[in-house]
Amino acid sequence: MHDPHQQGAYGFCPFLNLTGLPCPGCGGLRAVNLLSNGEPVAAVSSNLFAVALVAVLVVAWLVWTVRRARGVAAPFLTWSPRTIVIAGLLVAAFGIARLTPWGAWLAP
Repeated sequence: MHDPHQQGAYGFCPFLNLTGLPCPGCGGLRAVNLLSNGEPVAAVSSNLFAVALVAVLVVAWLVWTVRRARGVAAPFLTWSPRTIVIAGLLVAAFGIARLTPWGAWLAP
């Protein structure tokens, strides 16, 4: 079993290796691992965006499950162009914020 807290346990981040800067996904695997071990505060310190994404996916899954139980055949997730743009802007804002001095607490 691999420990995501050990460097190189699951490979490397190409963006981090090329630039020396963490990408928006850096720390995401550690965050999900910590969430699955019942440590939400530690997970947030690894990657706040990944924790928020997991929360959104859990809520979406619950909504989808209730709809399916009621007989509504709806897709799990639908992505409009507006949603894609907003999601991209959120990822970019998070990635930039964690590189600034005032967003240093977001760094993995």
